[in-house]
Amino acid sequence: MTPPPHADAPDAAQAPALRIDAIGKKCPLPIIMLARRIGEVPVGSLIEVVADDPAAKADVPAWCRLKSHEFVLATEVTAGTAGWAFLVRRSYLPLAARP
Repeated sequence: MTPPPHADAPDAAQAPALRIDAIGKKCPLPIIMLARRIGEVPVGSLIEVVADDPAAKADVPAWCRLKSHEFVLATEVTAGTAGWAFLVRRSYLPLAARP
C-alpha cells in the first residue's frame, strides 16, 4: 500500500480521485495505463500513479508535458515495494468532449 503524499507537499490536502497501481509493470505500461484511465476523472482532479520501473521517473513528467496535463509531484515510496508515487492533475477536456 502506498502512503499518501507528504503533508507539506503541494496539493496534499486534495486526495487523488484515481489511483493507478503500475507496480511490476515495465515501460511503456505505466504510461499506457495512465492514458487509458485519465478520462475517468473530472478536469482538475488528481491521479496517483504508483510505479517501480525507473523509466517512469522520466516518462510520467514527459507524458504530462506532451498531453498538456499538470505533473504535480513525485515522491519515493519505501514501504512495501520500493518505487515512486506520481501525482498528475487532469488539465483539459479531450477534443471530442469540447463544446
